[in-house]
Amino acid sequence: MSELKTGDLAPTFKLPADGGGEIDLAALRGKTVVLYFYPKDDTPGCTTQAIDFTQARADFDRAGATVVGVSRDSVKKHDRFKAKHDLAVQLGADEDGTVCEAYDVWVLKKMYGREYMGIERSTFVIDAQGRIANIWRKVKVKGHVDEVLDAVRALKG
Repeated sequence: MSELKTGDLAPTFKLPADGGGEIDLAALRGKTVVLYFYPKDDTPGCTTQAIDFTQARADFDRAGATVVGVSRDSVKKHDRFKAKHDLAVQLGADEDGTVCEAYDVWVLKKMYGREYMGIERSTFVIDAQGRIANIWRKVKVKGHVDEVLDAVRALKG
């Protein structure tokens, strides 16, 4: 599979979501979607990122964007994570990793001399026509949400 590029159609998916709901990318057509992939609920970087997106939620709403976070954690873990940190972003449970693989974020990682497969922190802005407008890979959390918000606002014109 070739790596996704800006201008490509975003791979569609349906995932179980926190609170018993479902995230259906096709149903969000017509809206801008900020789709961010993160390694694991309730770890320091992932918690900071989710809180940053939550704090900017009103700004994303005004810009006409829906923010969706995806990890391989279960719905039950997502529910606990959201409740613990009072998160206001929808979280999708990609337990089998198919969506992570479709977006090329399930990668070989190296830490402390060992190799393992994991989610590369990445964000995709998907425009109202379902095309990928922006891609960030190997995301550094600090300042990232502001950068994504600027990109969403630029889409709106």
